[in-house]
Amino acid sequence: MDLNAVSKDIERVIVSEEDLQKRVKELAAQVDKDYQGKDLLLIGVLKGAVMAVADLSRAMQRHVEMDWMAVSSYGSGTKSSGVVRILKDLDRDITGRNVLIIEDIVDTGLTLSWLKANLESRGVGSVEILQPSLHWCAC
Repeated sequence: MDLNAVSKDIERVIVSEEDLQKRVKELAAQVDKDYQGKDLLLIGVLKGAVMAVADLSRAMQRHVEMDWMAVSSYGSGTKSSGVVRILKDLDRDITGRNVLIIEDIVDTGLTLSWLKANLESRGVGSVEILQPSLHWCAC
């Protein structure tokens, strides 16, 4: 991507790259601390959380496994249908695992609430949510 061509379209920078990376490191340190001595599986919600999961996992001081789900409550429109569908399920068995869901955008909360309940029904050890729009930004 030609950043010079794109830069003329940018009105202002909301969060600098430096501030973003600093926050990622802080969150990674907190996750490392919270899950010290525990098995942890990061679950990224596709497609928006790909970069957040990658950045977080690289900043962590421990080995961490990742898996991915794609879920939707929107169908073909831009308004939630109220019905959540799994478009891509996990590849791993999560029974007894400590799971950290990483999501990029939460609109109504329906999909994320459904996803958490769905994972709990699969017998996870624990399930928590890290939503970058609430946690990444130090603004």
